Amino acid sequence: MDIINSLFLFAGTLIALSVLASRLSAMAGVPLLVLFLVLGMLAGEEGVLGINFDNYSLAFIIGHLALAMILLDGGLRTRLTTFRVGFRPALGLATIGVFITSGLVGLISMWVFDLTLMQGLLVGAIVGSTDAAAVFSMLSGSGLNLNERVAATLEIESGTNDPMAIFLTLVLVESLVGGVGTPVEMLLLFTQQFAVAIILGLGGGWLSARLLSWLDLAPGLYSLLALALGMCVFGMTSALGGSGFLAIYLTGLMIGNRPGRHLNFILPVHDGLAWLSQIGLFLVLGLLVTPSALFDVILPASIVALALIFIARPLAVIITLKPFFRFRWREVIFISWVGLRGAVPIVLAIFPVIGGVENSQLYFNVAFAVVLLSLLIQGGSLPWMARRMRVMVPNTAEPNYRGPLGILPENDFEMFVYRVENPDLEGVPIRLMRFPSGALISALFRKHVMLHPKGSTQLKVDDVICVIGRNDDLPALNRLFDGEAKLKQRKDFFGTFTLDGGASMRDVADAYGLTLSPAEAGLTLGHFLALRVGGYPVVGDDVDWHGIHWVISGMQGNRITHVGIRLY
Repeated sequence: MDIINSLFLFAGTLIALSVLASRLSAMAGVPLLVLFLVLGMLAGEEGVLGINFDNYSLAFIIGHLALAMILLDGGLRTRLTTFRVGFRPALGLATIGVFITSGLVGLISMWVFDLTLMQGLLVGAIVGSTDAAAVFSMLSGSGLNLNERVAATLEIESGTNDPMAIFLTLVLVESLVGGVGTPVEMLLLFTQQFAVAIILGLGGGWLSARLLSWLDLAPGLYSLLALALGMCVFGMTSALGGSGFLAIYLTGLMIGNRPGRHLNFILPVHDGLAWLSQIGLFLVLGLLVTPSALFDVILPASIVALALIFIARPLAVIITLKPFFRFRWREVIFISWVGLRGAVPIVLAIFPVIGGVENSQLYFNVAFAVVLLSLLIQGGSLPWMARRMRVMVPNTAEPNYRGPLGILPENDFEMFVYRVENPDLEGVPIRLMRFPSGALISALFRKHVMLHPKGSTQLKVDDVICVIGRNDDLPALNRLFDGEAKLKQRKDFFGTFTLDGGASMRDVADAYGLTLSPAEAGLTLGHFLALRVGGYPVVGDDVDWHGIHWVISGMQGNRITHVGIRLY
């Protein structure tokens, strides 16, 4: 009984400290995942608590479970619309990019650690893929509003690159213990990993999404059922030789893109589960490492990590993206920089230990050191790099609170709560506000007193307004309630003047005294800019033409709806 009580005490204390450490992370600018790892090391055998944990098999199981939950949550929050611009480049990075990165790092590791070619390539395969837990955590936690092309590519890449890394690691582990198959067998294994995962992930996700939207359950059961269905797909895919990680990500993608009231109950719970998984996973991995053994390899491992960050990853991204896709150099550099390593390389480093590879502890320690340096160097400088590479778009106002009304099974009405921060709304009667059609003010609070709003009611700064509307009304509502700082940011970024994307290029040229070719004269402004960008425009793209920056400020599907004019 004392062991059980001690287990609860240690687990509760570590998780509580990890959660509280999030405040320290924000103040010190240290990536939160690094703090989780450090807390695990402090609790380990050479740390304060002296917990002796060396059960690699248990850590392997915990790692798989945690990564599955993190990828399910990542899929739930990825919108299918982002695949319009991000799927093809992300797929290239998840396959060819991982292969190139692994090969380059493997050759460098062979030289640094004096290993054989196969041993060096195994190091490269273990650390060759970006980590979904790290990428999702850093992008959401840093508050960066990246342009859609960059954000979609990074999210989809991190959610789909595990099959290639696992395939390479398994093949190299088997080759080192004498059980490697023929090239045809290896190709079939790789194809099987992807094919089974895609079929079961999309199929199981499609069925799960419809089941969840059809059933009428207690609110707390939707998230439990979604998790159970995701784990069923993960287990079935793995049993049939596919990549369970890719399958559960695709399952989450299908569930998250099926509109319905179930999402309002699933998303908040799975956000907490994803955080718990990250905390538990990184704490366990921190417990597993022995700091004194880590110090023995920290110098050569640092060389490998720096080579990965500054040579292998950038070359892989350039070779994969630049010749085939219309990415700008600053976007390519930023994508290269967000090649974050996290839990996946450390979990993959357990494969050689379980497989009985000679000197297997070296692979684990090197992977841990590379992950630690990647999170510190790349993760710690992510906001600075995003600003430096100009891949962000201005944030808009967001509701302080939103919640469904439970009126309709799909596309339900919601309550959006805003605080008036825009000084331009001071003294404006409600009837003069340009609300989207179908949205209305249901209540207004002023100095904690509820008022009954009328058309003649004049707004004041710091009023709290409750608006009933639908999700499609959010962009217009957010722009309406933008504060002065956000309005200035948007004007500085998009320009003071805005044109309709459907405007004729002939009329635009006449108005601004510009010269057009005969072919350009028949285009609309939106079509003209889409061709200049390369066919897949996103909000934030700008074209320098005739000394004017034409900045895309509004999109509807693939169509450019609004264009800002910036003169500097």
